[in-house]
Amino acid sequence: MSSKLKILVPVKRVIDFAIKPRINKAQTGVETKGVKFSINPFCDIALEESIRIREAHKGLVEKIHAVSIGPTKAQDILRTALAKGADSTTLIDVGDEEVEPLTVAKLLQKTVEKEDSNLVILGKQAIDDDSNQTGQMLAGLLNWPQATNASKVEIDGDNITVTREIDGGSDTLRAKLPMIVTTDLRLNEPRYASLPNIMKAKKKPLEKLKVSDLGIELSKRLETLKVEEPPQREAGVKVESVDELISKLKELKAI
Repeated sequence: MSSKLKILVPVKRVIDFAIKPRINKAQTGVETKGVKFSINPFCDIALEESIRIREAHKGLVEKIHAVSIGPTKAQDILRTALAKGADSTTLIDVGDEEVEPLTVAKLLQKTVEKEDSNLVILGKQAIDDDSNQTGQMLAGLLNWPQATNASKVEIDGDNITVTREIDGGSDTLRAKLPMIVTTDLRLNEPRYASLPNIMKAKKKPLEKLKVSDLGIELSKRLETLKVEEPPQREAGVKVESVDELISKLKELKAI
């Protein structure tokens, strides 16, 4: 008898992936005023995978709960998650504070305990800070098995098999519930939310919490000194032969 799945899907509000970020005038980070925000692409993939698991295994998934740690405006992406198929959501409102991966993991740990989740599916990284740490830290805090960078997820009773792309091929991991899975880009193609579902999502439950409600303090361990644009790359040089290539490399003292 397999356990019913209670899936937790963390989602993050980030600057839309189609927009080129600009450094702010103070050079402390990227400009966020007047910029379009949307759900982090890897989080969207994690949500899609949760919904596909429910569709493929009728009666196996008890609930899909989406949680976001961010500003009040992050309600928008939670409504999107509800429109796509999440059953309920929680916003942990941190205002304009940047929350580091370890604190995010601690908040998610509390949420897992509160929601009695036995499977957490989350994006391998957010496209704003590219940390790729939260899933691993959460697995450590919960002492659960983890499979990162999933390109395929298969469920068989209480066993979950995850295929991961690695250098030179693929790697297959299997573990029993409870488990953490982080998603890679090629796992699936997220669906669009339909207009009727967007309207219905406005009536679905959206819980709002503060960090203090979960007994966690926001603390910073990292300090950003300065954010700058990368230097412009110079144009490359075409060569006609191997001999000319070697000659050029010698000129540059690369060999």
